[in-house]
Amino acid sequence: MTDQTYRESINFVVGEEKRLEEILSPAEIITLLDSAVRAGAGRVAVAGDKAEIIWSSGEISDRDEAEIRRPLRIEGEPLNSLVVFGDPGERERLEAISTLLQDSLQLMIDSNLKRLMTTELHTTVVNQSYGELLESHEKLAASEARYRNLAEDLEKIVEKRTAELKQAHAMLLQQEKMAAVGQLAAGMAHEINNPMGFIISNLNTLKKYTGRFQEMLADYRVAAAREGAGFTSRAAQLEEKWKKLNLDLILADLEELFHQTLGGCDRIKKIVADLKGFSHIDEGEAAVVDLNEEIDRTLAVLAHQTPPDSEIRRNYAELPGFRCNPALICQAFYCIIINAFQARPEGLRLEIDTLAQEKGIILRFTDNGPGIPANIISRIFDPFFTTREVGAGTGMGLATAYEIIHGVGGTIEAASEQGQGAVFTITLPRARN
Repeated sequence: MTDQTYRESINFVVGEEKRLEEILSPAEIITLLDSAVRAGAGRVAVAGDKAEIIWSSGEISDRDEAEIRRPLRIEGEPLNSLVVFGDPGERERLEAISTLLQDSLQLMIDSNLKRLMTTELHTTVVNQSYGELLESHEKLAASEARYRNLAEDLEKIVEKRTAELKQAHAMLLQQEKMAAVGQLAAGMAHEINNPMGFIISNLNTLKKYTGRFQEMLADYRVAAAREGAGFTSRAAQLEEKWKKLNLDLILADLEELFHQTLGGCDRIKKIVADLKGFSHIDEGEAAVVDLNEEIDRTLAVLAHQTPPDSEIRRNYAELPGFRCNPALICQAFYCIIINAFQARPEGLRLEIDTLAQEKGIILRFTDNGPGIPANIISRIFDPFFTTREVGAGTGMGLATAYEIIHGVGGTIEAASEQGQGAVFTITLPRARN
């Protein structure tokens, strides 16, 4: 193989540079070298880039003075050499042997390099593909983990949103129910007010007329007593009739009857007014209210549900006006107070304190009920949570109060010890008037 032909051949491999010892095996080289010696060479050797002998065959005699050196190239670089020793008289033969041996060795080197290149290329591709597969697997695993986390997060979000929607739906139903109750109360108040107006008017007129009858009857009685002897028997009959009809007792009782009847009418009017006030049907969505009055209205509406032996103490302080939806704030008070009534149906003592502080308006409801166990006090404002028997409560009362108070920028907290009653404290901002 000529240098030009060699330079046109493939002269690269994949990976690091190779040494001749890595390309050719001793068995392959020694066989060729032995053949060259048998063909007439004295000694044949393959040397490295620093002239060190790598492989050799034969012995140099005294007449083997001729030396022919030819390069062996690896990837185009003459890093090794072939050295042939022999008789100077046989130089032509030595040239032929060295050329043939060089071409054979170079062909072996190039073939083995191609094989190594193919092997390394295949190994590189396989390793690269395996690495890419590992990387793809890692990416897929990471992506799967992300999707799994996203799915779990999405499931939690869906559960949370479902609970919020359920709570909002329950709140909406509760508010609609209270609005319907308010409209019903307002309608009843209007219907009761009309007949009550003329009943009171007629009773007052009847009272005035009865007073005149009383006055006339008294005059007749006096006149009959003053008549002469001829009228004595008739006067005695009238007096007997008077006593028989028990007119003294009737006339004395008339005043009390009118007083009680008109007092009852006034009570009905007050109940009607409290119903209208509690429903706030005639007012807009927001108004400045006196919170003390709203508590009183709520207590008045709950009068028929108040335990008969209960004691309610009202310790009111002067409060600034508070802007809110009056019907909703009354509903919050209703839920808290009815909770106290239900907690202790007998022997209830409910104390209501109101005061104004710098941090806000404080409303405190303290009862002597059975208290709230420590393991559930954190859940009492949760929707649908109730300690009452199935069917006895919806678990929305305190949850509704919580939402209403937070809706106006306030807070509501519960404190209790088992068997020591409960305290519900509402804190409202001052700057809503």
